[in-house]
Amino acid sequence: MTALDRALGAVVGSAAGDALGAPYEFGPAGELTARGAEMAAGGGWDPGEATDDTQMAVLVAESLLECGGLELPDIFERFRRWAAGEPKDIGLQTEDVLTNGESWELAAALHFQVNARAAGNGSLMRAATSAVYFAPTGQRGTMDAARRIAALTHGDRAAWEGTAILHELVRVALAGADPLAALPATLAAVHPDHRERYARVLAPDWHPELATEFNGAVWPCLGSAVWALRTTTTFAEAVRAAVDLGGDTDTVAAVTGALAGARYGRQAVPEHWTATLHVPLPGFGGRVLDADDLGALAQRLAAAGSR
Repeated sequence: MTALDRALGAVVGSAAGDALGAPYEFGPAGELTARGAEMAAGGGWDPGEATDDTQMAVLVAESLLECGGLELPDIFERFRRWAAGEPKDIGLQTEDVLTNGESWELAAALHFQVNARAAGNGSLMRAATSAVYFAPTGQRGTMDAARRIAALTHGDRAAWEGTAILHELVRVALAGADPLAALPATLAAVHPDHRERYARVLAPDWHPELATEFNGAVWPCLGSAVWALRTTTTFAEAVRAAVDLGGDTDTVAAVTGALAGARYGRQAVPEHWTATLHVPLPGFGGRVLDADDLGALAQRLAAAGSR
């Protein structure tokens, strides 16, 4: 399997997980298995429709490609345009940051200053594309980029560090190595103030039932994705396990899909998941991307990032 196969797996896999989990969001554990309906309509979503998770990931990707690198003001402006397009779903914190009228440097920091809470999984959910793009920059480069992109909407460093961890685990998987084996070295690169908490949810004996917060928070979301990867042996098994946890099913499955896709490659994503997969882009002229478009985007990201 080539690095390109894995890059396509990360991007398409994340979107597929997002769309698979969307109809089950905020539902009970085990609902996917109980209903047996995959890529079904529900919760306001059409069959195969990806949510804000993938929509924002696409916006990040297109900014990186069109700007030839990381231009934070450009990403933020794309996010604002998207939010103004009235997407079906947008996180409360993200919506406030993108609509409070503040500049890209201040909006998230001011939100955190006022609310004192900004450790949602909203920066984690959109990281598949940037993880592919920045993988060639190595551990330090990819983790730093993750932190900077996360900080556009999340003022809490906990969100930055979680996104940095995901970037690094995807980088390791894209190189054909085991991301689980890379956890100790990855944790060593996490900010000291946040290392212990992440070490707890990423430990081999951690289970999502041990979470102390709803999995809409960054710690149990990332921990659940790593748990799903650790306790299964195929892409589909990992993503189904993530959805069956209940709660924030689309995002936990999107993060799991990014990791599992990078590990198992594009061909491991079930064809009946990608057949109806589509990503609307509110605020951008009615554009809708399908699985082939996402694959082409991933190919461009991998090529651009390796230059």
